[in-house]
Amino acid sequence: MSSFDRNGVSIHYEEHGSGFPLLLLAPGGLDSTIDFWPRAALNPLEAYADDFHLIAMDQRNAGTSTGPFERADPWGAFVGDQLALMDHLGIDRFSVMGCCIGCSYALKMSELAPERLVAAVLEQPIGVTDENRDTWLTNRRAWVSKLVSNRPDLDEETGEAFGAAMWTGGEFVVSVSRTFVESCPTPLMVLPGVDMMHPYDIGLEVGAIAPDAVTIDPWKDPPAALTTATNEVRQFLLDHS
Repeated sequence: MSSFDRNGVSIHYEEHGSGFPLLLLAPGGLDSTIDFWPRAALNPLEAYADDFHLIAMDQRNAGTSTGPFERADPWGAFVGDQLALMDHLGIDRFSVMGCCIGCSYALKMSELAPERLVAAVLEQPIGVTDENRDTWLTNRRAWVSKLVSNRPDLDEETGEAFGAAMWTGGEFVVSVSRTFVESCPTPLMVLPGVDMMHPYDIGLEVGAIAPDAVTIDPWKDPPAALTTATNEVRQFLLDHS
């Protein structure tokens, strides 16, 4: 188990393999942890162990990573943790593969540190729609309540303020605007979601409006499509390494 500390934040991470660095931002919503990757249809820890230097992490306050609630700029704080991890490892430029909320982190990183991010794969991007808006609210409040019940350093009122700030606006992919995605400087490969929390139309829209994006659709079913997509993602990342 590896970890590093910065400004009251402790981040758990793992490294696997060798080659060009690929930062993995896991699914799981606010419980984004390394342990969620085996549940993803395309698990890079399994698929790309022989191709890249894989860096996987538990996000702040998920798994064994801890830290305060950042109310002023929640998305920026998470990306700050991610960039600090790469600084800790002495890595300047790298690719990212995100799944679920990891896609929104990757897009925010492209906005805040485009000079460091050479390419990003977005597997099942999250999105807020009329159909799932209430579910996102319920889920984040449940996450805060569970977290503060085991953490005497955190309180529910601050957690509610953090959650409200993180989901302010509550549209599209949440972390960035459509306007940003329309000018996103990072080459993207998009694998659209297929369920309520990972809306298919949101994934398609990201791939359609980003200036340098490739969308794989279908990619998940049947099994032959997943095999093809796994190889296409590998080649996309190698081409930008």
